[in-house]
Amino acid sequence: MTFQHQPVLLGQTVEIIAGCNPARILDGTLGGAGHSSELLKRLPDATLLGIDRDQVALQAAAQKLQPYQDRTKLVQATFSQMTQVANKIGWTSVDAILLDIGVSSPQIDTPERGFSFRQDGPLDMRMNKNDAVTAADILNTSTQEDLETIIRDYGEERKARQIARAIVKRRERSPWRNTRELAQLVEDVVGFKNQHGLPPATRTFQALRIAVNHELEELENALPSAIRLLSPGGVIAVITFHSLEDRIVKQTFQHEAATCVCPPKMPLCTCNKIQTLELITKKPITADEDEIRQNPRSSCAKLRAARRTDQPTDKKPDNQESITNKSNLGRQQ
Repeated sequence: MTFQHQPVLLGQTVEIIAGCNPARILDGTLGGAGHSSELLKRLPDATLLGIDRDQVALQAAAQKLQPYQDRTKLVQATFSQMTQVANKIGWTSVDAILLDIGVSSPQIDTPERGFSFRQDGPLDMRMNKNDAVTAADILNTSTQEDLETIIRDYGEERKARQIARAIVKRRERSPWRNTRELAQLVEDVVGFKNQHGLPPATRTFQALRIAVNHELEELENALPSAIRLLSPGGVIAVITFHSLEDRIVKQTFQHEAATCVCPPKMPLCTCNKIQTLELITKKPITADEDEIRQNPRSSCAKLRAARRTDQPTDKKPDNQESITNKSNLGRQQ
């Protein structure tokens, strides 16, 4: 399989990270190494640790990074494992961290991976083919109530109940296996266009992908680890593609950049909040018209970045409500 992925917000991301002149860069979602190859080209003294859960992506990245192979180390892992991976190669801190969250174009465009509703393929959706649970497993074994919760919470789909009911009714005839059949069922329930003007199956497929890969849980676990791993003055840049991811990044960055989290009516600060980040982007950076024209998938991308202060970190964020703590949906016991 050819792994061709066009990195989004490339220039803006490289400028932010290169601005701190990092010696050690950690790319937690390496993909095809589009961002990282540009960073290594720009920074001849930098060393890269590239992490990805997708073995196909790592193989493609290794080819792209061949000119810099003496300055790269590639590891198959999830980005929430970045601290353990870094420690194993002797890194106790890094100067820059990049996370480009979500599914890649090659994953979407390969029917046998099962991510796309536009082409028929198995209902798989695993970013790591060694993981146990597929989208078909979730569709065939989850209760109607759990399916509704997955589709509503992870897909923000208004017709989640109707879709879940139709999924359960349909599987009484035979197990779910293929993407096109699911896409057609969702279209029958939602209509030709959903309420957001998107193709009708978009949000249901997003929800299943998030559940299969535990994407929001990964992100919530990874961000505190990333902040602790950053050296003072180091930079973290995160690219997201939908509101659930962006909300987690925004809330985490704002919390870590705050100097006080006391209730507004408190006359004096008693929280002893430690500010561990300074915001580089007050508002997210988005793609301009030229980039969107060249790469339509960049239209949803948002880039947020922050700089590590010299203050020690809290053990974990203390007042954020986790989106993923509601349930262990998508996990097999």
